[in-house]
Amino acid sequence: MLRSIPAFAFNSPLPTMKHFAFFLFFTFVSSALFAQTYDVVIYGGTSSAITAAVQVKKMGKSVVVVSPDKHLGGLSSGGLGRTDSGNTSTIGGLSREFYHHLYKKYQNPAAWRWETMEEYPNQGQGTRAMIHDDQTMWIFEPHVAEAVFDEWATEMEIPVFRDAWLDRNKGVKKEGTKIVSMTTLGGKTFTGKQFIDATYEGDLMAAAGVRYHVGRESNDVYGEQNNGNQPNHPRRFHGFDKRHGVDKPVSPYKIPGNPESGLLKYVGNSETGEVGTGDKYVQAYNFRLCLTDNPKNRVPFPKPDNYDPQNYELLARTFESGLGMDIFALFSRVPNLKTDTNNRGPFSTDVIGENYDYPDGSYEKRAEIIEIHRNYTLGWLYFIANDSRVPEDVRKRMQTWGFAKDEFTDNGHFPYQLYVREARRMIGEYVMTEMDCKVERRCPKPVGMGSYGLDSHNVRRYVTKDGFVQNEGDVEIGLRSPYSIDFGSIVPKSAECTNLTVPVCVSSSHIAFGSIRMEPVFMILGQSAATAAVFAIEDKVAVQDVDYAKLKERLLADGQRLAVGP
Repeated sequence: MLRSIPAFAFNSPLPTMKHFAFFLFFTFVSSALFAQTYDVVIYGGTSSAITAAVQVKKMGKSVVVVSPDKHLGGLSSGGLGRTDSGNTSTIGGLSREFYHHLYKKYQNPAAWRWETMEEYPNQGQGTRAMIHDDQTMWIFEPHVAEAVFDEWATEMEIPVFRDAWLDRNKGVKKEGTKIVSMTTLGGKTFTGKQFIDATYEGDLMAAAGVRYHVGRESNDVYGEQNNGNQPNHPRRFHGFDKRHGVDKPVSPYKIPGNPESGLLKYVGNSETGEVGTGDKYVQAYNFRLCLTDNPKNRVPFPKPDNYDPQNYELLARTFESGLGMDIFALFSRVPNLKTDTNNRGPFSTDVIGENYDYPDGSYEKRAEIIEIHRNYTLGWLYFIANDSRVPEDVRKRMQTWGFAKDEFTDNGHFPYQLYVREARRMIGEYVMTEMDCKVERRCPKPVGMGSYGLDSHNVRRYVTKDGFVQNEGDVEIGLRSPYSIDFGSIVPKSAECTNLTVPVCVSSSHIAFGSIRMEPVFMILGQSAATAAVFAIEDKVAVQDVDYAKLKERLLADGQRLAVGP
């Protein structure tokens, strides 16, 4: 279910002192009864977490996965089936093995329930979906990906504690710069020699006192060009698309042209601002939807209980301006007549401006934000399929789509995982910037590679000085070649924590993270983080002091790809 938060974490009646005393006693007793020690403790249920756990086991150490999620794999099994692979030659090790396992699954004719392999259009994101030469599959269904992660955990005998949430207030015990243990809200304590934070949010990292950043740095912090406020990028504006010759600005007010009537839903009140200035905003989140137009497997879009068509007035006006008609362009096909449906257009599945409190938010606040995104998405689908203000051809076409009946079967066929494109980012030993991504400088200790372009979704929607609505923050800049990711970007500063690695909320600027934040890369860095953690245990050193030459040798031996050229 949608990252369900434990009921006892909030919304409980005010406890009496007697109740409080009993809770403390229960927590103490349960922690004492359940305190297990492992070589490596991994917090998170993401693709990076499972990959890291597999690597620890392959290197002969004990490991546990403490997952706040009930389903393993994060976005890789949560709807993002059209892999943002970039240059697939940079993807090695266990990350490539994952896509090989998917390939093997789809070689079984039984996997093709609604179409045959020959009928499937073998098209991917910059590459073929299925590459027979190296036996990899880059486009896949959510349940197939989840099966691979579950099988890995079973085959490698990895203990996984699901629906286990870190006590972020007092659940991390440290001695000096070392984490000794982490305790969940349910009172389970996990003791370890090394810890890996493989969550999208970076909760273990933050609770351990490691410094991090939320939002966009100004360009002058790291000498970048594409960080911070970006009001001049002419993409995904309402009523304006230079490429398609549309120039019909859209009013953001409830009564068009009348500021006193108030702003429409989902329009913010921030100002245009100066180019390159920093702020606390993060790029928009959405759900990657698995839809189908196969009547035999289609569940019609339901009308949400709290549905209000006025919430989508801005979408109706966008259609009237001549934009929004291409929303189906990213109903991208995955096997069996299904899609990975992503954001497309100025008012799409991205819920712009509703996620600012998510990175540092309490579990309760995050649950509220997740529900906002879910309700928005369900309403968006229903509006397009049913509202008379939607162009008839678009409306009728949307009516042919629905949720895939055989996906997310215990969650109303809706994805489990919100696409948290960006939350906290660690400030570690090395900060990756756009100069690294552009190969304008070369990092000294590569532990993996990235290749996807600099990619930030919109961050804000506001009113221009001329009184029209505009989106801001969308940056899409291609890279001329793949680049290396430094070891220092996955470890904290040694003064803060010496037995923690962070392969997801990596040390990087906002715009560099826009390239790094791809699922294959998170798996690559998960494997590298695990390798470093094991060497730190064996050599009895801080993780920052692991012999890099030794680390590099092992990574290459395990199939990781670290650099292009000499």
